[in-house]
Amino acid sequence: MSSLAEFGRRQSEKLRTLSRPQAVVLLIGGAACAGAWIAVAAGHPAPALTLLTTVLALLLVGALHLARWIGVAHRAQEAAAQELRTTVEHLQRRFIAGAEADRILAGERHAEMLAEHSAGRTTTDRAVREQGRQTEAMLQLHAGPDVRAPMPPAGGAALEPVELLALLHLVRTRQPRMVLELGSGTSTVWLAHALEKHGGRLIALEHDPSYAQQTRALLAAHGLESVAKVRDAPLTSVPIGSSTRQWYDPSAIAGLREIDLVLVDGPESPDPALPLLERKLAAAAIIVADPAAVDLDAIPGLSRERTLLGRHAVLLYTRAENSMATTAG
Repeated sequence: MSSLAEFGRRQSEKLRTLSRPQAVVLLIGGAACAGAWIAVAAGHPAPALTLLTTVLALLLVGALHLARWIGVAHRAQEAAAQELRTTVEHLQRRFIAGAEADRILAGERHAEMLAEHSAGRTTTDRAVREQGRQTEAMLQLHAGPDVRAPMPPAGGAALEPVELLALLHLVRTRQPRMVLELGSGTSTVWLAHALEKHGGRLIALEHDPSYAQQTRALLAAHGLESVAKVRDAPLTSVPIGSSTRQWYDPSAIAGLREIDLVLVDGPESPDPALPLLERKLAAAAIIVADPAAVDLDAIPGLSRERTLLGRHAVLLYTRAENSMATTAG
């Protein structure tokens, strides 16, 4: 009895979920079935048959409507599935394209990092090798002259140890009697030590009074005042041919004769020095200067040697025969 009540309860719940058209069709079908049953019970088969035919027609219409609804639902489901597949394929293509772009970008960045690492390693290796060269040159420098006081530091604005070592070798092999240095500092002390060995003399021109005084103090500390002198030579406008250039005051080189070696290590371009110093040079002289700032056509008889001193070059000067009579001045 309880199961029958439960069945009735479930059916009543289903009836409450029917839509209005479904309820109307169900009522008509139920009424037709009841009418057919009553007609049969009353002995009237014709009306009963009509009512049953009506019920069957309603069932057929309901079946067709259900089939149509199922078809529409199926087509809608297929369309939704196709749209979902299209969306998934589109997202997949975008994902693959993004992943490929990221892969290419990562590859390019990896190549850049390798190139930067290689360049950095090359630069570091070059710096280490250069530092090794400079250290070795510094050891050789200090193994040479019997210094009497701490030597000023090399490098930076001053000549590098490699350059100093080559310069001192040039002085020892050529043994110049008179050396003129344009600019003063570390190289002045080293040159004075080298010149002292064979009795040479050094005149250094300095445009900065405080720097000139520092160099004089260094020379005094090393006992080299008799070998090297520092002359104050402020920069001034000097006529060179048809133009005017900034150079040391020409009065600073007054009285100099037979200069065997000129070291151009000051702040100004060496171009003005060559014509101004030509009549002060010995018949065969050496000029050590930055090759990028030297005009070999500035004076006749000037040529470049193969020997290089770091950023400096060795130039040879030989006075032409027809200018021998012009050396005084």
